Amino acid sequence: MASGADRDVASPVPRSADVARLAGVSRKTVSRVLNDEPYVSEEARRRVLAAAEELGYRLNHAARALASGRTRSLGVVALGTAGYGTASLLVHIEQAVRDAGYALRVINTPDGDPEGIAGALGSLLEQGVDGVIVSEPVVKGDVPLRVDVPVLFLGAPPSFTATRTVTVSVGARQLARAATEHLLDLGHQTVHHLAGPRQWYATRDRIEGWRAALAARGAYEPPLLNGDWSAASGYAAGHALASDTSVTAVFAGGDEMAIGLIHALREAGRRVPRDISVVGFDGNPVFAYVSPPLTTVRQPFAAAAREGVRLLVHTIEEPDAELPPASEPPVELVVRASTAPPPTHPSLLAPRGT
Repeated sequence: MASGADRDVASPVPRSADVARLAGVSRKTVSRVLNDEPYVSEEARRRVLAAAEELGYRLNHAARALASGRTRSLGVVALGTAGYGTASLLVHIEQAVRDAGYALRVINTPDGDPEGIAGALGSLLEQGVDGVIVSEPVVKGDVPLRVDVPVLFLGAPPSFTATRTVTVSVGARQLARAATEHLLDLGHQTVHHLAGPRQWYATRDRIEGWRAALAARGAYEPPLLNGDWSAASGYAAGHALASDTSVTAVFAGGDEMAIGLIHALREAGRRVPRDISVVGFDGNPVFAYVSPPLTTVRQPFAAAAREGVRLLVHTIEEPDAELPPASEPPVELVVRASTAPPPTHPSLLAPRGT
């Protein structure tokens, strides 16, 4: 390998020629390695990558864009909220896009209005993005637009026509089923469910997972309660449930609703988990430090973002290739002190009205 002293000291920014000299290869070989092209020996590839790292060389993505006709940028349409779940997913999307060597452009939408989503998509397409990621949990009807670049839908079904679509699930049904099964495994005869807003795809998925778990065990399905993801809505539901002594287990569709629920139950004299067990949903790490620490299921935001971006980039860069299979999202149950076996008093062993 050539000495680093051969580098052109007049140029403070390393160039591909500097990498070639340090690695002892041609500039064409450097280009092939950094563009991940074939016909390069493993030894030459190793030397080029080592030289690039030593010099702090970064591939000129603007030049690649000119050569390929692509901007190496992706657009995201996301719900404009600071809620833990939506904000966490956006953070991991940004990281995955950056790791893939693309830039990210984000446009927030207020409430799932099709016209607003169409406007956001139109703005991103005008900026020349190579692909679009839809992280929009609410779509109130079909979006009146055809998109001529590949589109990744994260956690929601396609709502408009695109050149090619990729759908990656965050595994909400499986997580909801795992939360419900955890309570049934502890010996609870049934599990009540505090669901989120009905118009959210996530709410529907969690309801389906809860119902599937009850049906598989032959358990009674109690009436649904609905909240709006807030602790206040959980608090209201807690007061509604507190007077029913047949209730021994509740699966809340969001961690914040679970915390509000627990607060109301304790105010009413119902102890958690001695009288009622509560499981949340999302995996917000803050709720490991409440009293009692909250049992929850952790959404695989990082894994879903990485997998989705991987498939989207594959679709963009190899449009004629078959799409590789998507990996199944992991299911992670975080058991803490808000769940326990049910009380054994005979009056608590059957749902009221059965």
